[in-house]
Amino acid sequence: MFVKSLLVICVVFMTLFAFAQTSYENEKKFTFNAESLNQCFIQAGEYYQIHPHLLWGIAKVESNFNPYALNKNKNGTYDIGLMQINSSWIPVLKNYGLKNVSWLWDPCYNIYVGAWILSQCIQKLGYTWEAVGCYNATSSYKRVKYSKKIYEVIKPYTYTRAE
Repeated sequence: MFVKSLLVICVVFMTLFAFAQTSYENEKKFTFNAESLNQCFIQAGEYYQIHPHLLWGIAKVESNFNPYALNKNKNGTYDIGLMQINSSWIPVLKNYGLKNVSWLWDPCYNIYVGAWILSQCIQKLGYTWEAVGCYNATSSYKRVKYSKKIYEVIKPYTYTRAE
């Protein structure tokens, strides 16, 4: 049991070191501006059939558009990049072709991964606010709270037809 715990601690430490190392290196590799990010939101939205404003709202709430954001959660996982991709997704993403965790530091790649994660929620829950909340939380209460944050961010950029 001790050896297993030690192994887990070593893996976590190595992962943290890799994140720290790639964060600085990738800061120089990936250049972006507002227009290129906008195109990534549009293209990822088209690909996954998700409105770009919704993806934009998630990035605003998650990282305030900081592609180098790295946050440690209480459960020991990390949230990475613009869309704050949780490190618990890494094994799943590797099954879908993620070769290097440092790819998550690429702002456009990060947006596409975030759109894919949201699309998984939409497949389960429909195109609903609950699905938006699923991007960030598992409990219903937290999903409602999160989706309200997203709504408040994107509300000024949406419109409704007059009846």
